[in-house]
Amino acid sequence: MKVWQQPLPQIYNQLSDAELRVRIASAKETLGDRLVILGHHYQQDAVIEFADFTGDSFELSRRAAEQKGAEYVVFCGVHFMAESADILTPEGVRVMLPDLGAGCSMADMANLDQTLDCWAQLQETCPDQTVVPITYMNSSAAIKAFVGEHDGAVCTSSNCRNVLEWALAGAGRGERDRGGRGDTGTRGRGEEEVHYADDRALTAPVSASPRPRVPASAHTTPNSPRIKVLFFPDQHLGRNTAYSMGFPLDKMVVWDPNLDLGGNDARRLREADFVLWKGHCSVHQLFRPEHVEQVRAQHPGMKVIVHPECRWEVVQKADATGSTAFIVKQIEAAPAGSKWAVGTEVHLINRLAREHPEQQIIVLSECQCLCTTMYRIDLPHLCWTLENLVQGKVVNQIKVDAQTRKWALVALDRMLAIKGTGSRAPAKTAALPLD
Repeated sequence: MKVWQQPLPQIYNQLSDAELRVRIASAKETLGDRLVILGHHYQQDAVIEFADFTGDSFELSRRAAEQKGAEYVVFCGVHFMAESADILTPEGVRVMLPDLGAGCSMADMANLDQTLDCWAQLQETCPDQTVVPITYMNSSAAIKAFVGEHDGAVCTSSNCRNVLEWALAGAGRGERDRGGRGDTGTRGRGEEEVHYADDRALTAPVSASPRPRVPASAHTTPNSPRIKVLFFPDQHLGRNTAYSMGFPLDKMVVWDPNLDLGGNDARRLREADFVLWKGHCSVHQLFRPEHVEQVRAQHPGMKVIVHPECRWEVVQKADATGSTAFIVKQIEAAPAGSKWAVGTEVHLINRLAREHPEQQIIVLSECQCLCTTMYRIDLPHLCWTLENLVQGKVVNQIKVDAQTRKWALVALDRMLAIKGTGSRAPAKTAALPLD
């Protein structure tokens, strides 16, 4: 969502970083427990310094919801994250984004009008099939609500496989009238639980022999309708996860919302098990297969670990792939002397390198791999937001309407009810062997 941010009063751009830090600390102390500041992993260090919690977007929203007595949540992230925080926190809590211009290009690649058009075309082209919509957490509240209202669920990069297996098993069908979660099983052990591409050690490339199994068939029984997953907005997470489940690439098609039938012919659409929205992360899209090859040539023995938002070709050449939390945990658990080339946002990588000087940690590519919209959240905007709160004025509030909130919660609740996708206590991840 692209929103205009009003210019800050001139004073905030004239203050030095030291002066801003003093004023932010003072405002934070004044507000006390009424205030919660959330800092996403990709945020710049100067802002992270004032965060009460640091983590992935959904983890942070849940943290905010757990804080008793909090009246204000300042989310130092991007727009869809603040929306999720507003959805999950009690009605009386007000959520703010210090800079309204901090959007997410990936989330903006799928809007509701395009989604409704896609859905209508799929229903017309595949009338005898069941289409289950699954949206990545990195999507707008409107898209989450659409998914909730159409028997689908949200997923994270950590639990994507579990959610896709749930969808292909037909667990979400027929829930719309009930407004419930369906037979999704018992809750698992943590949203941050790692689902590795093939449950093997770091020394084995992700591309080698996916976990032996018959792909979760899109035909649950001989008499049941074929099940097709509409996955959005990130085609790469969908493709990488489906491939790791044993689905071949020719069972996946890309949906371009600007073209009739998404740029596909009707036969290809009917035969596909996965319809992947043509969206991507502007940061992870920058990593290319040749970057992995360069690291191998220049740093023998260095392990390559990448986020599943990277291209399929990059994931196939990497030693491991996993969510941001997975990457952090692997490095935290690794012994001194470990060497890593990491394919994700540069602020996080630089922070990990400073926190673990006993290891060699570099960015997979020399390209400027930073989240430019996240970078809009800075000390001047944070200071302006907090000082307005001290004066009793709420600025840049993010508010999701009641109907959207209702159905987005249904989609999120389904995700949490799917076995293996998450209770509030994150699962501990054992370090994978390095040799």
